[in-house]
Amino acid sequence: MKIFQSKPNHNSNSIKILKADSKTATHNRKMKKLLSILSLLLSSYFIQAQGIEFFHGTYAEAVEKAQKENKLVFMDAYAEWCGPCKKMAATTFKDEKVGKFFNDNFVNVKMDMEKGEGPGLQRKFDVTAYPTLLFINGKGELVHKGVGGQGNDQLIALGRTASGKVDNSKEFEKAYNEGKRDPELIINYVRALNRAGKPSLKIVNEYLQKADMANANTLKIIFEGTTQADSKVFDLLIKNKAAIIPLFTERQVKEKIQDACEKTLSNAIEFKNPELYKEAKDKMKAHVPEKAELFAIDADLKFFKASGNAKDYCKICETILKKEGKNDARMLFATAKQMIDAFPYDKTALGDAEKYFKKAAENGGISEYYYWYAHTLMRNGKKKDALTAAEKALQIAKETAPNYVPATEQLIDQIKQKS
Repeated sequence: MKIFQSKPNHNSNSIKILKADSKTATHNRKMKKLLSILSLLLSSYFIQAQGIEFFHGTYAEAVEKAQKENKLVFMDAYAEWCGPCKKMAATTFKDEKVGKFFNDNFVNVKMDMEKGEGPGLQRKFDVTAYPTLLFINGKGELVHKGVGGQGNDQLIALGRTASGKVDNSKEFEKAYNEGKRDPELIINYVRALNRAGKPSLKIVNEYLQKADMANANTLKIIFEGTTQADSKVFDLLIKNKAAIIPLFTERQVKEKIQDACEKTLSNAIEFKNPELYKEAKDKMKAHVPEKAELFAIDADLKFFKASGNAKDYCKICETILKKEGKNDARMLFATAKQMIDAFPYDKTALGDAEKYFKKAAENGGISEYYYWYAHTLMRNGKKKDALTAAEKALQIAKETAPNYVPATEQLIDQIKQKS
């Protein structure tokens, strides 16, 4: 994140400039966050709050730390010359959601396979391509491996797969079934269930029936057991928030609330349940108001897409563009692209996308923008206009983006065949 700094200066003009810079920076951060929510293909432009925090220590120290914390080691096995490695370091590893998931679940390390400990680890784990993404348990054993550059969702999915291969809940389940109910066991059992993607609410609710709500261990169990916003445990977290924060941090509690709201939203989308969808948004607004607006936009887009509601999906996109990017070519283009990806056969989506592609092309002058404008015109049956836009795309591509020439020539042939 860029930090604007200035030496102390009591000059009124300097103060005005600083205020203007601050206002501009705030607007830019918000706009780029909206771009991220729309899943736009502009990751290199994003400003992220926090990405993956990498452990600075030896490999042995990382494994020891993972053993103590009952986590896996996530190792980015890279080479200094590797292009995809650099791209992941600059984009995926800096993503806020990726950072949250990996910081919560792994001890993260970066190892250059050609320096220091790298060559030995390269041989140990048979690393033959870069980047190689390794998941290693507290005994130093390889649990899971991924090869090649990963996007944000891909990397999180890879991490979930790795976590799912290490299910420590069975050992705690055995003790639980034998009648053990000490708080430490419950906390570890609930954590293990959550990490393995298994439901933990039943265990938490059973414990809380007879628990002292003022006890620190009970509060920790409430915190660990809060997995979705539509639950009694969530309500207990909110009720006891002031007492829980000192046991963790305010940031961790807010992240727990947001995670729970996202889980409820995920359930709402899966089951197309409007009540859960509304509950997730309402609870975010009530308890994490500073992130509620962006959460609501994200929720609206996901829910409308899942339920096939193209009309309201397009309205949300239009509102965002009017407020944040009505003349921004990148945002116009990416929003239009998102529309036709979400609703490839809907007349409303195709009509709006055509409008936004046209404005993006006129404002941005990029071959790619004209290509997709032509493509959408063709899908809307406007073959003459589509051919004109495609020829413009080809002209620009030959001058500035030769990699787009073959695809554009193919599009022109398709348009002519349909004429």
